[in-house]
Amino acid sequence: MKRALVLDAGQRSALAVTRSLGKKGVPVFTAEEAPGALAACSRYSKQFFSYPSPRFHPDRFIEVLAQRVKEQGIDILLPMTELTTTLLLTYKEAFPGTVIPFPEMSRVDALANKCTLMRTAESLGIPVPRTWYVDDPATIPDLKDALSFPAVLKPGRSWLRLQDQWQRSTVKFPADESALNKIIGSDPAFLAHPFMIQEYVAGHGQGVFALYNHSKPLAFFAHRRLREKPPGGGVSVLSESVAADPKLVSHARSLLDKAGWHGVAMVEFRVATDGTPYLMEINTRFWGSLQLAVDAGVDFPYLLYQLACGENPEPVDSYKTGIRLRWLLGDLDSLYLTLRDRQVTSRKKLMAVMRFLTPSPLKTRHEVYRWNDPGPCLYELREYLRDIIR
Repeated sequence: MKRALVLDAGQRSALAVTRSLGKKGVPVFTAEEAPGALAACSRYSKQFFSYPSPRFHPDRFIEVLAQRVKEQGIDILLPMTELTTTLLLTYKEAFPGTVIPFPEMSRVDALANKCTLMRTAESLGIPVPRTWYVDDPATIPDLKDALSFPAVLKPGRSWLRLQDQWQRSTVKFPADESALNKIIGSDPAFLAHPFMIQEYVAGHGQGVFALYNHSKPLAFFAHRRLREKPPGGGVSVLSESVAADPKLVSHARSLLDKAGWHGVAMVEFRVATDGTPYLMEINTRFWGSLQLAVDAGVDFPYLLYQLACGENPEPVDSYKTGIRLRWLLGDLDSLYLTLRDRQVTSRKKLMAVMRFLTPSPLKTRHEVYRWNDPGPCLYELREYLRDIIR
């Protein structure tokens, strides 16, 4: 079987990919910039190595990775983060004969660039929050009487190259006009790069996870977040597989079809209180709760591996709903944040403790801990305790 190298091995998505492919007999290699990593401790990781930081030393990262790929005879490269994906596709000529299962960079950028994406969505009739585009930061529109607060300041790109290093940009939520002007005038992501000013949409997040084979959809999946870290909205620590909302799938298909997509993608929406799904962004990579999809019957990693091998797997039309996935240490962090929040009542704190202590064992699986592959759990626990002691 063809050899696969999973990058960003510290990500939980990397662990899910490593386990999925390893169980199918695929020789899986893992790599990360740190000297150790979550996926590296899996029994399915054949060999692990560390590489220079793609953020601080991108050129050296490509050089070292290309040499390792050649030495180990790697056939397929699987990046887990947007930054490593961008670097691999930008310097694709450094990996001759190695498959990177993504379309060309221009198609990736059409979805990853949030300004371009929102304009595409508007042209397709897909709801987006009320948006003002700032293509030239030197000419910011006067929104004094048009914009309500809190507002949303959203950079066009999640990663920006500043001189010889990459810097991650983040969405900001200014509470008033003064805060908005301060952010725009000081944050590098807004000083010299296109961005958007959007109205804040109250509601809850929903996503559609997809796999495409050269413009043809192979699988869709959806889940709902039961608990997050931080509790008010963030990374999912307890999630449950649900049937995909037909309206969200329709919007996702329109966008991915328009892009001529190939590979995996996560289309994120915010569903307002009136039920309107507003597009937030598209992540052109694997997602954190990937293991839930695998457990529910949509093995995205192996399907993508098959595509990279030139095969044509059958579309996945159904999966199990009601399956739950719990990231235990993340859930513990979420509980801690709830208990220390002075605005949360004692009654709600007690309910949070009870929910944490009484999971649904018959339908809940642990994301990191698996009895037949305990190494990643032991590694994560050791690192968790080490951080506490520090």
